[in-house]
Amino acid sequence: MQTFIRIVLESGKSAVDLTLYVLLPVMVLMMAVMKLLEAKGVLAFIAKWLAPVLKPFGVPGMGIFAMLELLLVNFAAPATTLDSMKKAETSTRQLAATLAMILTMSQANAVFPLLDVGLSLRVTLLTSLLGGFAASAATYYLLVRSEDGDDVRKTETVVKKPKHPPRLLKLLTDGGIAGMRLCLRSFPILLLALCLVKALEVTGAISALERGLSPLAQRVGLPGIAVLPIATKYLAGGTAMLGVTRDLIHAGAMSTRDLNRIAGFMINPFDLVGIPFLLSATGPRVKEIAWRAMTGAAVGILIRGLLHLVLF
Repeated sequence: MQTFIRIVLESGKSAVDLTLYVLLPVMVLMMAVMKLLEAKGVLAFIAKWLAPVLKPFGVPGMGIFAMLELLLVNFAAPATTLDSMKKAETSTRQLAATLAMILTMSQANAVFPLLDVGLSLRVTLLTSLLGGFAASAATYYLLVRSEDGDDVRKTETVVKKPKHPPRLLKLLTDGGIAGMRLCLRSFPILLLALCLVKALEVTGAISALERGLSPLAQRVGLPGIAVLPIATKYLAGGTAMLGVTRDLIHAGAMSTRDLNRIAGFMINPFDLVGIPFLLSATGPRVKEIAWRAMTGAAVGILIRGLLHLVLF
């Protein structure tokens, strides 16, 4: 019982820290900015002109915002755009394709801190784009094809400029409150995910996983220790993976080449922390087909991972 209570308390502290000090500031700021851009007609303009570029991949014009927020801010930032796309009545197929793309690409909060230990920004960005577009196309044309039968006749995401936008202060306040709501909605699943990870650590399951996968890692030229950051990433998220990876490199247990070889598999929001948070912003329509969107993301991540192994 004491171990259980310790797991709950430690997980609760981590979940509160992540929600209050990482997610909340970003979400409040980004949601306020999105509200302002929407009211000023910037979203409508960009969505209109970028829609033809992203259309072959099944992503609406506003999907470019989600992509840039992920690449330049962190894994939580695209939730603001996904929420706006949902409210703009984006089709289920397009929402699922955009979600698959976001789950595949690399998040800035993991990429930037790893640059000073040797991560290749150029290759990481290139594989993010290739893998992300492959994931969105696979989701749109193959995995969610049966949804929204009239989708081909729909226009891309339409964002209309309000005729009488509210005052600036009200826009920013409303956006900030919406960001807070998204964070609060994600807190329960974050806590449950972290409790699971702590329990696996205490029972030795993660150590057993590391031992079991070490032979596979060595077959592709990776040290057995490389399994640890990958397992940590998928179970506890990019922030936990970041800390483990930097420690291993500083200790000499992993090389810069090892980092770049596994980067395609472990730098993305596809984990027990990122998936629930992003799904909370897309609403029940995409939650119903979430497994198909995640399957598309898995295809994109596999492509990214193989590209990194080939290039390094």
